[in-house]
Amino acid sequence: MKNLRCRVFGHDYRVTRKVTHHVKEYTCKSCRKQLTTSGNGNLIELTANFKEINDLLEHIHHKRAIRTN
Repeated sequence: MKNLRCRVFGHDYRVTRKVTHHVKEYTCKSCRKQLTTSGNGNLIELTANFKEINDLLEHIHHKRAIRTN
């Protein structure tokens, strides 16, 4: 039933995590499908590989932010 709503009305994506200023993770409110921002700005499906990359990117971004402040 959740997928039917998305098929008819489209996905209702919400930002669930801000990895950096440009990279974010999104989740559909209805069907829980997860997406992330790719290197060229397009939305792609969030796989385990991209989840690991985003974790590492967030860690590096956080360390740089602390060091510059």
